[in-house]
Amino acid sequence: MSDEPQTENPMIAALLRERESLVQRGLTDRVKQVDEQLKHHGYKKPTGSAKKEAAAAPQPPATEQQAEAPKGRQQPPAATT
Repeated sequence: MSDEPQTENPMIAALLRERESLVQRGLTDRVKQVDEQLKHHGYKKPTGSAKKEAAAAPQPPATEQQAEAPKGRQQPPAATT
């Protein structure tokens, strides 16, 4: 996955994954606590240009069906005509 934290420090990588999860769940107070721990461990937020480059990266076109079924689900049978 390209969204994985890019760091060699396992503690910072774990904190970044935790932070992302907390942001998705809307737990802003806990995000602030994780940010403090990241700062304590010497992590510096990436510059705005790195975020712009990631956002500008070409996205694969959406298809009608996914290439693979999600885990635990079967893919629907192929349509025959």
